[in-house]
Amino acid sequence: MTNDPTPVTPTAFPFSVAEGVAPREREPAPYQGVPGPGFVNWRVRFPMFDFLQVSELLTAEEREIGRAARKFLEAECLPHINRWWENAEFPTHLIRKFGEMGFLGPTIPTEYGGLGASAASYGLVAYELERIDSGLRSFCSVQSSLVMYPIYAFGSEEQKREYLPKLATGEYVGCFGLTESDGGSDPDGNMKTRARRDGDFYRLSGSKMWITNGNLAQIAVIWAKDDEGVVRGFIVPTDTPGFKANKIQHKISLRASVTSELVLEDVRVPASAMLPGVQGLKGPLSCLTQARYGIAWGALGALEAVYTEALEYAKSRTTFGSSIASRQLVQEKLVRMASDHTKGLLLAWRLAQLKDAGKLKPAQVSLGKRDNVRAALNGARAAREILGGSGITLEYHSIRHMLNLETVDTYEGTHDIHTLILGREFTGENALGESPKKEAVGSRG
Repeated sequence: MTNDPTPVTPTAFPFSVAEGVAPREREPAPYQGVPGPGFVNWRVRFPMFDFLQVSELLTAEEREIGRAARKFLEAECLPHINRWWENAEFPTHLIRKFGEMGFLGPTIPTEYGGLGASAASYGLVAYELERIDSGLRSFCSVQSSLVMYPIYAFGSEEQKREYLPKLATGEYVGCFGLTESDGGSDPDGNMKTRARRDGDFYRLSGSKMWITNGNLAQIAVIWAKDDEGVVRGFIVPTDTPGFKANKIQHKISLRASVTSELVLEDVRVPASAMLPGVQGLKGPLSCLTQARYGIAWGALGALEAVYTEALEYAKSRTTFGSSIASRQLVQEKLVRMASDHTKGLLLAWRLAQLKDAGKLKPAQVSLGKRDNVRAALNGARAAREILGGSGITLEYHSIRHMLNLETVDTYEGTHDIHTLILGREFTGENALGESPKKEAVGSRG
């Protein structure tokens, strides 16, 4: 079965963020009543589930990005995502369209091919992608936060101009190699990949595990220890002799995402392939902070999806003479989902403000990733319960989101690791042990 349905012409963002917003329809007056029938009118104004009208805190540009992303993804992805997931297919035909939509590196300056958009804009894109499927958000998150970000933040001018425009359009796909098979929560202590100096070259040897996009990528950002034991980053073309990507099969989570093992056997790259602007674990961990920020938004998209599905099902399912939405236990589940989403959206918005102001701390991102992902996972489990037997089939979306979120709760730092990061932040005591650096730990490719 092909994963290339009849293509829909993408509607790119109708403006350049740097130039301002294109004329658009006049918005209705803010909704003044209580949620109920009138709540639908509010959603016409801005499609996100938004009980406390957080969207009023967004700029017109940010709202426009959210609208455009939802319109595109509902046309291109939503009708097909359960089939792609069931068949373990990633929709490669959409990669260039993701580039046209500005999903790849939206915060990267326009001179390097990005939109130059705000942190909230990036968050809204992640939200809408994960509302469809965590695998779609993972693809764009890796491309944007784990590949484009380190090249932009730590790369030479030559590296930026060589790679960033191609990554922004989707001509190139990138992957990020940090995690190794002995454990991702302690990337420094478990890193065995080495970069040995050989004149004007480095020879990289080692392996990386759980690497998103590994079999799709034209370039890999590989983190390895040099002759002095210092962690350094390298941009490695995946067609370099000695580089191999092995696709990980038999997953029951993130099936619409490509996950790989990378094997590097004496991979020879020029010294100019090294990212010159950073050394030590600070480099890869700062990338993870960027990605975790996007996940804090993305998980809320999945939570909206399962909440909406469970609510609609509960209102239409009748037992004992009335809809199950009238049952107290069902209402408790729905209220918990809506409440967690509302608090999480306020948290994500505040993280965006801190990020744009240059004040965002890794521990603050840990709070967003930890709380919002676990809330989404619990919400998906509750939605599956409300759907009963129907909830275990791919006729509905909740079971797919639930299984995906098991992975999202694990990668980029597990729930427990982020708990200990926050505990260290609040108490000054490090319960993680001796190996981890003071920066946030926990990784994945």
